[in-house]
Amino acid sequence: MEYWGGGLIQTAFRMAAYFMQIAASIFAAWVIFPAQAQIWKPSRNIEITVSSGAGGAADREARELQKHLQLLPGMPAITVNNRPGGGGAIAWSSLNQHQGDAHWIATMNVALLSNHILGVSALHYRDLTPLAMLIREYIAVWTHLDSPIKSARDLIMRLKANPSALSFGLSPGLGNQNHVVLGMLAKAAGIDPRLLKIIVYSGGGNGITAALGGHVDVWVGTLGGAIPLAQSGKVNVMGVSARNRQPGRAAALPTFREQGFDAVYAAYRGVIGPAGLSAGQRAFWDASFANVVTSAAWKATALEHAWEPDYKNSTEARKHLDIEYENLRKILTELGVTK
Repeated sequence: MEYWGGGLIQTAFRMAAYFMQIAASIFAAWVIFPAQAQIWKPSRNIEITVSSGAGGAADREARELQKHLQLLPGMPAITVNNRPGGGGAIAWSSLNQHQGDAHWIATMNVALLSNHILGVSALHYRDLTPLAMLIREYIAVWTHLDSPIKSARDLIMRLKANPSALSFGLSPGLGNQNHVVLGMLAKAAGIDPRLLKIIVYSGGGNGITAALGGHVDVWVGTLGGAIPLAQSGKVNVMGVSARNRQPGRAAALPTFREQGFDAVYAAYRGVIGPAGLSAGQRAFWDASFANVVTSAAWKATALEHAWEPDYKNSTEARKHLDIEYENLRKILTELGVTK
């Protein structure tokens, strides 16, 4: 079961399209939009709302984005506010209390879609204003060093023997990218994903602490969060949900695919704003994000955290969410998570 990847030719085309999209975003923001509406500029501080607790992947995205946006000329002070709960629903609902105000933005991920598909939240992504897709991020599954489970094969064999014997930790809610990969592994073991024992944490930080302490048997989270733990010798990474091994610090970590298990999935991460943002407000953020992702500093950050570049401006992000919503509905149905 594969939902992201491709060969060398596809990768070349994707990268070419990626850079063309960035160029188009900058051009649209500074040339096309002014002819239609005056470009908005912030008049006070910007707040980035994070859809989970401190220390997790969404928090890491927000902190890095804050740092890189703050380098842009004329950008006011930017603060980050963590609002965990409801798999991100609390953060996104609070965002919409500031309709029409582009000083408020929030991190965006798969849970924005899955919450609605699963009926966890009535909030639909179309109730908000997509501003950008920034990256794709793979999932890593690991155990603490004292665990007898050392490889993906060990994990699959344990699940075959008893689907509920192991506890799996993930955050910030069911139906997100971590749950999708876990469901793929359950299907690889030939078991019903609904039989798995899953413990949900409000943020990656407290969840990882619990996993390191042995309070859950297996942690399912982002590759970027697993890399420093693996390098420091604190965890054993059983597999990564990438088609091929990733560059940089992730190169030593095996994929599930190379071990014979078809679990390939990459989640998107981006930024969303409240409803009712104007063309001029979107133009400001299009230009800002496009300038960030083309900087050498951001590229270095992406490599450090094992983020795969996948920038899309506000217009393309909305179109992409339309596609992602239907794809995710299909995946979650196949995994038996929803009807």
